[in-house]
Amino acid sequence: MADLPDREAMEFDVVIVGAGPAGLAAAIRIKQINSAISVVVVEKGSEVGAHVISGAVIDPVGLDRLLPEWRSEDTPIKTQVIDDRFYWLGSRGAMRLPNFIMPPLMSNHGNFIVSLGNVCRWLATKAEALGVEIYPGFAAAEVLYDDNDAVGGVATGDMGVGKNGEPKDSFTRGMELRAKYTLFAEGARGNLGKELIARFNLAASCEPQKFGLGLKELWQVAPDQHRRGLVQHMFGWPLDNSTGGGSFLYHLDENLVSVGFVVHLNYSNPYLSPYEEFQRFKTHPLVRDTFSGGKRLSYGARALTEGGYQSVPKLVFPGGALIGCDAGFMNVPRIKGSHNAMLSGMLAAEQVAAALSAGRAHDEPTAYDEAWRGSAIGRDLWRVRNAKPLWSRFGTLGGIALGGLDMWANTLGFSLLGTLGHGKPDYATLKPASECRPVAYPKPDGTLTFDRLSSVFLSNTNHEEDQPVHLRVADMALQKSSEHDRFAGPSARYCPAGVYEWVEEGGSAKFVINAQNCVHCKTCDIKDPNQNITWVPPEGGGGPNYPNM
Repeated sequence: MADLPDREAMEFDVVIVGAGPAGLAAAIRIKQINSAISVVVVEKGSEVGAHVISGAVIDPVGLDRLLPEWRSEDTPIKTQVIDDRFYWLGSRGAMRLPNFIMPPLMSNHGNFIVSLGNVCRWLATKAEALGVEIYPGFAAAEVLYDDNDAVGGVATGDMGVGKNGEPKDSFTRGMELRAKYTLFAEGARGNLGKELIARFNLAASCEPQKFGLGLKELWQVAPDQHRRGLVQHMFGWPLDNSTGGGSFLYHLDENLVSVGFVVHLNYSNPYLSPYEEFQRFKTHPLVRDTFSGGKRLSYGARALTEGGYQSVPKLVFPGGALIGCDAGFMNVPRIKGSHNAMLSGMLAAEQVAAALSAGRAHDEPTAYDEAWRGSAIGRDLWRVRNAKPLWSRFGTLGGIALGGLDMWANTLGFSLLGTLGHGKPDYATLKPASECRPVAYPKPDGTLTFDRLSSVFLSNTNHEEDQPVHLRVADMALQKSSEHDRFAGPSARYCPAGVYEWVEEGGSAKFVINAQNCVHCKTCDIKDPNQNITWVPPEGGGGPNYPNM
């Protein structure tokens, strides 16, 4: 690119990257402690909540601590869980598991079914009322470092850059947001968080991070199929015993039902398609009638951090910290992370506010890293730390049974297993295609099951087409010789938005990237067997625009 003008800069005490539960909780908590601290939140979605997608059944512990008065206000948190069910699915039927055999921490009574995007929109109004500045539509594209290699803030991406890398007539230089401390709350596999983990060697003493891919649809169902407050969690079919994952149905208010499907990204068969497995799940006899006469309203997908307690990296570095799913605080058996995201944001906020009050800047807020394991976050993750490793080692049936026993033991204060490791990172678990069988998926019927492109349409995904591709392939020859020739092109199947295709051109396979379809799930960055694809943010405001997700 031609020589560019210097970026304009703005100075703040604290910059927060990401307006999800963690980032907004941190912003609110800082202002609660000291209203004079200047705080800005930068969000790559077109609005707060545009990129937020989760089941979601939330544990209100974080909200209760952050905003104790919330229950007396008009909020989007309206539907309390009143019926909590667990099922094992076979191909033709289902077996309900008695609630009394489930460890107490698995109970959802007292939790709430919500649109997490709407919760974040509400939290943003709380933050702004306290004086927090929120800049949606601006992607944090670069970490700023000072002469001592401390983080000094972030720069937003340039706007109006053409596919050729040259400025267009609409070109606008990004902005530097400089800060004494910067908190990164980008969600799972945050691109800047990934950079920081590598630069400061934050993962040196922890297990590899593990991930899942979560897919979700929002339906408006017929009134006679709606059961307000009903939560159904399922595992088993259509996944085989060696492929981890699960599914859910959550009944909100106004005849709305969230249906979701999670596939653990340590699966081994390159022919597996998480999206197609999700569509197949909806045809199961236990769930298909729920959607009879209903209308699908929205679709989305997002990676989930699943490594848990033993995969949490060091959280602090000179000038900042990782919070929320950038740090990896999701509780896998509960399929819940927003409560820990909020608690981590608050915990980091308290330490940063104390540091600023003491006149410090650009150092490591070490008290945050030292405190989390002894906090409610650590206690939550400690009790379930072996659930994911056992599932990976012994398959769904054996792993869930052993994991349940271990969670019961941990409830009583001990574990015979200690703390198990995860083994390989997810990108290293694929088997060569020659060792696996292709999977035949039925064609979508357009009523209950759908193709990917019609689903992407419902996600309201939009990108400026004339911009550099934000899915960067380091070595295209390697992509052909390994991803295609050895593994049969799994990118065309693991991507839930139809971004990647292998097409025949001149007698050879060509890798095609439909970047405009990208829903920012980050699966390619995680699952590519050679770590040859890197996700970077497109122009701010691009990507999905999720309503009520």
